[in-house]
Amino acid sequence: MIKAANNILELIGNTPLVKSHRIAAGLKANIYYKLEYLNPGGSVKDRPALQIVKDAEESGALRPGGTIVEATSGNTGIGLALAAAIKGYQCIFVMPDKMAAEKIEALRAFGARVVVCPTAVEPEDPRSYYSVARRLAEESPGGFLANQYHNPSNPRGHYLSTGPELWEQTEGKLDAIVVAAGTGGTITGLGRYLKEQNPDVQVVAVDPVGSLYYDYFKTGKMTEANTYLVEGFGEDFLPSTMDFSVVDEVVRVDDAECFSMTRRLVREEGIFTGGSAGGAVAGAIKYAERMDREMNIVVIMPDSASRYLSKIFNDDWMRENGFLQKDSDSDTVGDLLAQKAKSAKASRAGADIYTASIGDKVSQVVELMKSHDISQLPVLDAGRVIGIINETDVLDHLLGDGSGDEVIDTLVEARFAIVEPTNRVKIIGQFFKQNKVVIVVDDDQLVGIITKIDFIDYVSRKL
Repeated sequence: MIKAANNILELIGNTPLVKSHRIAAGLKANIYYKLEYLNPGGSVKDRPALQIVKDAEESGALRPGGTIVEATSGNTGIGLALAAAIKGYQCIFVMPDKMAAEKIEALRAFGARVVVCPTAVEPEDPRSYYSVARRLAEESPGGFLANQYHNPSNPRGHYLSTGPELWEQTEGKLDAIVVAAGTGGTITGLGRYLKEQNPDVQVVAVDPVGSLYYDYFKTGKMTEANTYLVEGFGEDFLPSTMDFSVVDEVVRVDDAECFSMTRRLVREEGIFTGGSAGGAVAGAIKYAERMDREMNIVVIMPDSASRYLSKIFNDDWMRENGFLQKDSDSDTVGDLLAQKAKSAKASRAGADIYTASIGDKVSQVVELMKSHDISQLPVLDAGRVIGIINETDVLDHLLGDGSGDEVIDTLVEARFAIVEPTNRVKIIGQFFKQNKVVIVVDDDQLVGIITKIDFIDYVSRKL
C-alpha cells in the first residue's frame, strides 16, 4: 500500500530535534534546536493556524465559503492559507510594512489578498494592521477574524501538539525551553504543557529591544514600545494569548544580535532559519552562560531563512542598516560600566547607586538628591525597579501645592529602559533619543545607571 498523507495538513508537526555543536561549544549546557521551519508552511505557525481553523469550524464561526482575515507578520498567514487552500476558504491578510517582500509574495502565491499598513503607529490607530484587520473582517461576507493575539486556539495548538511532541522527543529530560515570544501562543501553550509534566522546567522568553515584554516582566509596568527591525517576535501591546504565569525568565536581545546569530546558524550549523530563531538562540546562549551548569535546553526555531534573503542574508541591506560594522561595535554595557567604575576610582568620585522606594516621602527624595547632587533616582518596590523619579517631577509636585510629607508613589514614571551588561553599548543611544533613563540590571539586581554623559564619555574615548 502506498504510504502517503491524505493532504498537506496531515504533515504539520513531528518536526525534528537537532543538537547544537559549534555555536554551543564552550557551554556546560546542551542546546537543541526544534526545527519548526520544516513544517509544510515553513514555520511554527502552521500548528496554531490549523487549530484556529478547526476550532472556528466546530464553533460555527467559520462556515463554508467564508473568508479568513488576519493581522500577521506573515507566518500565521501562510499557515492559515494552507488550511484555506485545502478547505476552500478565501483569505485576506494585513501586514506591517517592515516585513520582508518574500513573505508578502508567499501569501499572494496562495491567492490571498494582502494589505500592507504602517508599522510606526499605535495598535489602536485606525491605520494599524490590527485595526485594519478587524475592519476588513466586519466588512467581508462570511468574514472570520482569526485573531491570533487573543484567540485561545493559538496556545491550545501548541499545548495539544508541540508540547507532547517535545516531551516525547526529550524523554522528559528537559530543563529549559527558549522561545522568541510574539503573540505568546507558542510559549504559553508549551509552558502550560511542560510545567504540567514537570514544574521545574524553566520557560524562557526572548524579547527584542524595542518590544515591551522584557520591561513588563521585570517591572510589572507598561512601558513605551519602539520600533525594531527583526521580524516575527516582540510586541507593542500585551496579547491575551501571552500568559506570563508560565514564564520564568525573559532575556533581551537586539537587532544586531538576532541577525548575526541567524547568519552564523546557517554557516556554522547548516540551520536554515530566520531572524527570530537567531534571536532565540542568542537569548539561549545568554541564559546558558548565566546558569553555567549542565542542563538540556531546547530552542524553538520558528521559520525559514528563505523569507529573509532580501534582508538578513543581503550584505547591502545589512550594511545600510548598520549591521556589518567594525569590531568595536560589539562593546557591551558591561564594558561601559567597567570604564565608568575605573574613572570614578581614578577621580575618587563616589560610584554608589542611590535609589528611592515606593512609600518614601517626597522630602526624603529631595534630601537624597541634594546630598549626592543627583537629579533622578530609580524607584524600587520589594527590590525590583518599577520606575524613575526625577527632580522635575518633584518640583512640579511642590509648585502644585504638593507636600513634602506625601509619598512619591504618584510621581513615579515608567520612562526608563532596562538593559543587561551583555547588551551592546550601541543600543543605549536609541534610548536616550527617546528621552529614557537607562538602568542596568543583572540577574534581577540593579547594578548601575547610565547617564548621557557616561555614554558620551565612553564613545568619545573610542574615537
